[in-house]
Amino acid sequence: MKKLVFMILACLIAAPSAMAKDRYISDNLFTYMHSGPSNQFRIIGSVNAGEKVTLVSSDKKTGYSQVVDNRGRKGWVATNFVTTQESMTTRLPRLEKELADVKSKLANASENANKEKAGLVDSLENRNSQIAEMEKSYSDMSQQLTASQTEVRNLRAKLDTQKDDLLLKYFTYGGGVAGIGLLLGLILPHIVPRKKRSPAGWS
Repeated sequence: MKKLVFMILACLIAAPSAMAKDRYISDNLFTYMHSGPSNQFRIIGSVNAGEKVTLVSSDKKTGYSQVVDNRGRKGWVATNFVTTQESMTTRLPRLEKELADVKSKLANASENANKEKAGLVDSLENRNSQIAEMEKSYSDMSQQLTASQTEVRNLRAKLDTQKDDLLLKYFTYGGGVAGIGLLLGLILPHIVPRKKRSPAGWS
């Protein structure tokens, strides 16, 4: 029998603890904490707006909830002043920290982007300079090639002219030699005396 009573008492004590959940008082007000589940009970203190409390139980008939505040006081407050949303006093510092982190990351990203942009600009200028140098070199080579081709054409024309002159000289020399030979062939027999033949026919 004693064991049964002890188990019942243990369950009664443990039940509120099992039901306890974190809740917050609405940010736009502070509310009084009563000793019972209505405003007819005496006020035992007040709970600041946004303060974290532990929900023990709720009375739907009276519209009050039993809570434990951060100082360990247990009392009743109006249920519509209790919310599951985290208070601004807790959220605001975290949001400010997150905002500062985002701003820092954004500033770093912007700085890196500017550095990359400057690097790209320098690289583009170097490429443009190299392209300009290559274009100038190509222009110089084109001019040299044109001059070389012109010189080659002139040399070929000169060579052809020299060939024609040489052939003309060959024909002229050949004709002169042939004419002299012919002339000598006609004149020499008359100039050189013939030898007399012996009576026997032997010289």
